[in-house]
Amino acid sequence: MKAKEVRELSPAELETKLADLKKDLFYLRMQHATNQLDNPLKISQVKRDIARVKTIIHEKRLEQ
Repeated sequence: MKAKEVRELSPAELETKLADLKKDLFYLRMQHATNQLDNPLKISQVKRDIARVKTIIHEKRLEQ
C-alpha cells in the first residue's frame, strides 16, 4: 500500500483500514508463534502500513 493510495481515503475509511490492519497483524503474530507463517516479512510490511495510515490520520486531523 502506497502513501498516495492512503491519502485518497476518507477519514472513516482510514479508521476502518487501521482496524483491519491491526486485526491482520494479530493473526500474523499468532501464525508466527505457532510456526504456520510462510513469510515472516509480512509482519513488518503490515506494521509499516499501520504506521503509514496513522500518520495520514494525524495529518488530516491537523489540517482541520
